[in-house]
Amino acid sequence: MNMNELRNCPGTLAEGFSTYSPGCLRRLFDGRKVSHILPYERPQESEEAAELFMENRRRISISGVQEKSSFILEKNVLRLTRAGEQGTYILKPIPRDLKKVDQVPANEHLTMQIARQVYRMDTAENALIFFKDGTPAYITRRFDVNKDGSKRGKEDFATLAGKTRHSGGANFKYDYSYEEAGALLREHVSAWRIEIEKYFSLVLFNFLFSNGDAHLKNFSLLEAMNGDYLLSPAYDLVNTRLHVDDSDFALDRGLFADGFKSARFKTSGHPALADFEEFGRRIGVSEKRIGKLTGPFIEKQPLMEALVSRSFLKESDKRSYLLMYNTKRNYLLG
Repeated sequence: MNMNELRNCPGTLAEGFSTYSPGCLRRLFDGRKVSHILPYERPQESEEAAELFMENRRRISISGVQEKSSFILEKNVLRLTRAGEQGTYILKPIPRDLKKVDQVPANEHLTMQIARQVYRMDTAENALIFFKDGTPAYITRRFDVNKDGSKRGKEDFATLAGKTRHSGGANFKYDYSYEEAGALLREHVSAWRIEIEKYFSLVLFNFLFSNGDAHLKNFSLLEAMNGDYLLSPAYDLVNTRLHVDDSDFALDRGLFADGFKSARFKTSGHPALADFEEFGRRIGVSEKRIGKLTGPFIEKQPLMEALVSRSFLKESDKRSYLLMYNTKRNYLLG
């Protein structure tokens, strides 16, 4: 991307900014004036940069298929962590082996911003950032690392379910249902009545925005200051259908452990609002709250469309993103 053409904040997508807006700097960098351009060449274009990034990846233990690098903020400059340092940011460059790979960072950034700004969901702080040649990457602040570098307890749902590659094979993080995952939250969280509503909204959001990779490792519990565990901020939210032809749900058993489907689901092949209402009841959301939680997802959201238009996706992919959203919303409405 030509950095001279930047018109929207690459963090909040606010209009009229050629770098990070004050709001983005406050949320993501504690108010420090950090550049939206990394002090590195793209690794594919520089042997020196490639060596630095490969060395960094060998030292970190961040799970996931996509390549990730560990960063730290030194004064006002983001840089790769060195041996013995605790990173506080994760950088995700353009991945490989997908359709439209160059759009993945913008896709994840947009989807995360929609979750926070439109649906008021608690999300990991994030932004787009650019290599010196203008190539975008996605950067997110680690919510399991405190400002002093100490770590907070964090357990993903695969761990809570006792599922590992060794015990469950290559498909271990997909062999489950969202109903069963909700039961894990109820079992391990004392304040589950509040947290289960957040979980319900997150599952519904993932459906509406075609996140077909919302597997067990993409849900976590995070240790609070008082030692209790709560649902972590949402992370890894992305419209996967822009890149792969996947299904409505990442988990193989879908919403329900017993394979329940509403009449509408059986007819259309896709879940409707009735399925999510039943899902809410089964995981413990009170009947009177289900309508309040689903309301924002079935209503038309002008801010969502505005964020899509301001995003860093290509124009054709903006149209595809909105088409997929409207298709899923129509399934809900029946």
